[in-house]
Amino acid sequence: MSSFYVIDSDSVLIRPTTVADIPEIVKLQEESFADLAKIGNIWHPHELKSHLEIFPGGQLVAELDKKIVGSATSLIVQLNPTYADHTWESITGNGMLTTHFPAGDTLYGADISTHPRVRHRGIGHKLYQGRKDIAMGLNLKRMIGGGRLYNYCEHSEKLSPLEYAHNVLDCKLHDLVLSFDLINGFDFIKILPDYLEDARSLNYASFIEWVNPHYKQDP
Repeated sequence: MSSFYVIDSDSVLIRPTTVADIPEIVKLQEESFADLAKIGNIWHPHELKSHLEIFPGGQLVAELDKKIVGSATSLIVQLNPTYADHTWESITGNGMLTTHFPAGDTLYGADISTHPRVRHRGIGHKLYQGRKDIAMGLNLKRMIGGGRLYNYCEHSEKLSPLEYAHNVLDCKLHDLVLSFDLINGFDFIKILPDYLEDARSLNYASFIEWVNPHYKQDP
């Protein structure tokens, strides 16, 4: 019998990532992103170790019954201009977070995952809230990210990436990633081409933004 079951999200603990969590996070990635795992586009132990060395305060896991069922990876950046095009590799330092800029004004969501067997139970929402708490605690202006257009491959013959995104915004289509981002208070800004090698999104992602309502600009 599976050790995963229907849960109450209140029983899930969101906490900072530790070095001891790394093997479980790698396994979580392999099971959460089976399509990307085939081409190596998931976290590897040396990358996760680098994240903890560079920005330990930006790394979170979701724990249920002492098992890791979700994780979130973040760094601080400063884009110029505000909505500059970028790729996942360029913004994350090829996954090592060497681009982390402590003096920046923006929290960047490099990755978020929940185990497939416990999705739609509020765990992803709690991880996003954990990120928002980090952004507010550090008085960052906003949080942004690039969400791959997960279901775009099913509509690419009839719709451009932007048309597809607007259909999701208008609730005419559902996208596993963008719809989830919108529910969690993000705004769609634009399409990012060549964001990440990914057969499902055809490498397209949505630039998403959440503005910190408690941000206080330095006098």
